[in-house]
Amino acid sequence: MNNPFKLLRSLYARLALGLFVLLIVVGLVYTAISLVALRSYQASVNQELNRNLAMNLVADQNLVANGELNFDELDNLFSLYMSINPSIEIYLINPEGRILSYSADPDKIKRNSVSMAPIHRLLSNPDAYPLLGDDPRSHDRQKVFSVTPVPSADNVEGYLYVVLRGEEYDSAELMARESQFFIISAWAVAVSLGIGLLAGLAVFHVLTRRLKRLADRVDHFQNQLASDTPRLPTPAGDEIDTLALTFERMSTRITLQLDQLQEKDALRRQLVAQVSHDLRTPLASLQGYVESLLIKRDHLSEEEQRRFLTIALNESRRLGRLIDELFELAALEAREKQPEPEPFSLPELIHDVTHKHQPAAANRSIELNIEGDLALPMAYADLGMTERVLDNLISNAMDHTPDNGRIELTLAQADEAVSVTVHDTGPGIAPEDLPFIFDAFHRGSSGRSSAHAGLGLAIARRIMMLQHGSIRAGNHHDAGAEFVVTLPLAATLMAPSNNHNGS
Repeated sequence: MNNPFKLLRSLYARLALGLFVLLIVVGLVYTAISLVALRSYQASVNQELNRNLAMNLVADQNLVANGELNFDELDNLFSLYMSINPSIEIYLINPEGRILSYSADPDKIKRNSVSMAPIHRLLSNPDAYPLLGDDPRSHDRQKVFSVTPVPSADNVEGYLYVVLRGEEYDSAELMARESQFFIISAWAVAVSLGIGLLAGLAVFHVLTRRLKRLADRVDHFQNQLASDTPRLPTPAGDEIDTLALTFERMSTRITLQLDQLQEKDALRRQLVAQVSHDLRTPLASLQGYVESLLIKRDHLSEEEQRRFLTIALNESRRLGRLIDELFELAALEAREKQPEPEPFSLPELIHDVTHKHQPAAANRSIELNIEGDLALPMAYADLGMTERVLDNLISNAMDHTPDNGRIELTLAQADEAVSVTVHDTGPGIAPEDLPFIFDAFHRGSSGRSSAHAGLGLAIARRIMMLQHGSIRAGNHHDAGAEFVVTLPLAATLMAPSNNHNGS
């Protein structure tokens, strides 16, 4: 199930929100512009249709008689048009713009005079519409008007000033806005914006679909990365933020892997050179003794021939061990050989391995002692691989322990692990060789690191890594070297579930 918060953070959701806000703003701007344009249009039409209204009123109602204004007829005009056409308001103003008489309710008149500039402009240019003049019923409002001089343009005593959209018109317009026409108009705008929104969402869906698929594939790829890759939190953003962050992670990882590949390539070349040297030495020795035996066979005694053959056999065995170790290390590095962990008793395994090396130790008068806690809880590891590690450590210890020396194997428990320490009384490990003691084919200043061409300790470290254990090397405080092997407890690993199969 998709996370709703993740969907809200998606690029599609953000585009949809942006489109919705944009359409709302466009709708509001469109409505405002339409209202302003409509009012301007209505004012223009009204003024165009009625621009001669004031002149016609003067002519039709006989307001001028014998070159003078007839005030009685003016009063009749006010009364007549207030009943016939309440949308207009008629005012008589003097040449300075002062209001002399009017048809409107006296209580609603807010001005004593109006500006003459719009009046003069309209009289000089009758086509200049819409042209707004002062509304006597308001201190700041302006409206379209019609005007004519009285009694005549040649003998101006005042002006008949007709407001074409009076207060009654405003009331009627307000009611019309609330009528069905404006409701239908509002619905039309809303439906248009809704259709635009749906169309935009459909287009955004088509445009962002491939981007979402790519983001999902990248996220899936990230989830399938190796287990040693740390899981980083998902960015709180859309698909573009996810792709950008994932690209940075992948570029960092690729750069790191390239560095590792370069390092491993250098190690591989060094390994090939060292392998060639270590294989060439026993092979050359073997070849030399066999050739000597063939050439000098008639001149060598039976004892010398036996010695030559014994040396050649030992060199061939050394060469075979080296090749076997190379294959074993390669299989471990490629994870072709996986541990099969199981619970077992580490003290019993130590006794079995020690018993196997006891005859060789007795021949050199070397003591093999087992000390520490012999009642350790069960360890959890691969029995055969652990035996291989202990065999290697005891053989290494015997190679570097002088005759009449001593090798101690100490068992202990610490926290959630069991350990065995292999300590010999040999010369120990040079401090400068300690950091590289587990590197394959490392040749240090002492003889220890060159034993078995360094492959045995490299194999031991790799085995311990595969079964979640550890191995470390150091020098004992008295004398000699010591290696500590640590294994997890079976009770700890098997407590959550009984079906552990190892890694």
